[in-house]
Amino acid sequence: MSATPFLSVTDLRVDYPIPGGVHRAVDDLSFTVERGGSLAIVGESGCGKSTVARSLVRLLKPTAGRIELDGVDLAPLSERRMRPLRHRVQMVFQDPYGSLDPHSTAQEIVAEPLRVAGVRDRAQRAKRAAELLDRVGLPTSALHRRPAEFSGGQRQRIGIARALASSPELLICDEATSALDVSVQAQVLRLLRELREESDLTFIVISHNLGVVREISSEIIVMRDGRLVESGPTERVLAAPAEPYTRALRRAALDPAAMRGRKPRSVVNTVSARDRGPSKGEAA
Repeated sequence: MSATPFLSVTDLRVDYPIPGGVHRAVDDLSFTVERGGSLAIVGESGCGKSTVARSLVRLLKPTAGRIELDGVDLAPLSERRMRPLRHRVQMVFQDPYGSLDPHSTAQEIVAEPLRVAGVRDRAQRAKRAAELLDRVGLPTSALHRRPAEFSGGQRQRIGIARALASSPELLICDEATSALDVSVQAQVLRLLRELREESDLTFIVISHNLGVVREISSEIIVMRDGRLVESGPTERVLAAPAEPYTRALRRAALDPAAMRGRKPRSVVNTVSARDRGPSKGEAA
């Protein structure tokens, strides 16, 4: 393990203007991720986790704080100075229906980052795109089909292939399986696990689903109202959370009303019987 983390986020703050003032979506958040590591950021909707993801890829500029990638602080960079670094950090978006150009074929969508990166040979771009689509498990027949012709899980695979086309070092998955059926979630998670095991990719997984993060992340941070609540190794935090809010999230993972489809078996197996109801001294 190197002395300097691959990704170091320090005192990150993000404010959104609202009528009459500002809304602080992220408030003095700090964490680190080692190269090749995996971190999950979890919390209920509106806690600020997706704002963190968009800050890391600089789709929005933080109000304050540092985002150091391999020693380079991305937070204050202008768009011109950020552009050469964008290939190092890529995102897989939540919506596999809205994140792909409906007028382009799968091969064209995956090849586009290569064109932007300066690969001028069209045949070379097409060949690499075909290799990436094969890598994410799509058949050759998919190359010339448009997004409307694919299922949600297949579209998300195209999104993953597009992200990989830039040869990123950090891959951020922002609720990348939440719009998918449970069985399709398992397939996409298996693919992400394989990518993690076979490469030096560093992963950040944004999710509200504890079953998802347990499958792919070794470290976890829990957010509430823009702030860090709890952090540590995923197995420890999920098995024995120290904070009432984290315990409440874990109980919610067992509530059929809070989750579409079947509950992930890994979550059920992790949670002891006492967590099906409020523990002593904890609000229901």
